[in-house]
Amino acid sequence: MLTLGWKASAEQFGPGDLLRYGVLAEELGFDSVVVSDHFHPWRDTGGHAPFSWAWLGALGAKTSRVRMGTSVVTPTFRYHPAIVAQAAATLALLFPDRFFLGVGSGESMNETPVLGSEWPEPAERFRRLREAVKLMKLLWSDDYVTFDGKYFRTREAKIFDRPGGGVPLYIAAAGPQTATFAGREAEGFICTSGKGDELYRETLLPAVETGAREAGRDPAKIERTIEMKVSFDTDRERAMTDTREWAALALPAEDKAGVDDPREMERRAQAAADRAHTRFIVSTDPDEHVAKIRRYVEWGFSHLIFHFPGNDQERAMRLYAREILPRLRA
Repeated sequence: MLTLGWKASAEQFGPGDLLRYGVLAEELGFDSVVVSDHFHPWRDTGGHAPFSWAWLGALGAKTSRVRMGTSVVTPTFRYHPAIVAQAAATLALLFPDRFFLGVGSGESMNETPVLGSEWPEPAERFRRLREAVKLMKLLWSDDYVTFDGKYFRTREAKIFDRPGGGVPLYIAAAGPQTATFAGREAEGFICTSGKGDELYRETLLPAVETGAREAGRDPAKIERTIEMKVSFDTDRERAMTDTREWAALALPAEDKAGVDDPREMERRAQAAADRAHTRFIVSTDPDEHVAKIRRYVEWGFSHLIFHFPGNDQERAMRLYAREILPRLRA
């Protein structure tokens, strides 16, 4: 069964507007609301970065049905993994069977401004994530945890309020090593759309399955989650123009690596504005749009989180709820 969610872009909207849209998502029939966790947004002009943990508490209190999660939190630099484990445990208790914790290895723009340090290479970021996951799981299951890792330490640390069985953990990956790790350790796997079919069919999803089987787990029980970059509108020019807000997504990875200043990221993104639409499924025809989404479902994704690029989120959400969600469910 498909889970169809809405992406709460904390980089694009302030906390009040974002909360209003989150409540609307439930009213319109979306199944989940998943929020980004940013310290700096992708751009300075019109950028926002509300605190995701506080926002999730408000969303949970104002809704009753939607699943909620992070996509994603980095539990390895500006947050110590013990604090992430504590925050996630509280949300899981307040909103039982509704919250999941999505984690990843991070981006320079969110971590280095707080730490004032250099951004490490991918290998170190992965090692940190692996160690953080180990520590968080211990804190969700054991009492008075003394942990002496390479990157993180605790001394007789206990999370007093935590759900039995721990917190549902989802791991984001853009490459095979982390995807395999997600298969071994997580209840869910997260990635983003628009990066070429082969990446999903031949690399990421097979890696998740390999990791699960290596750990003696049933791969079918791992929820395959994907952020779907979509721009659907009755006006094609509007649908295309909306994507320009997210031009940074069209930059090559090497042009974004190590950038922690939203002003500099915005400047670099201007050069990619004319190809911003290439990261999105852009359409005015509902059946064509659904056909392009359906292939992700055929590959094995079961939780689709729709990210609408424009500033008029309410228009996009209502259009999608009327024209696209029923077709997908049918």
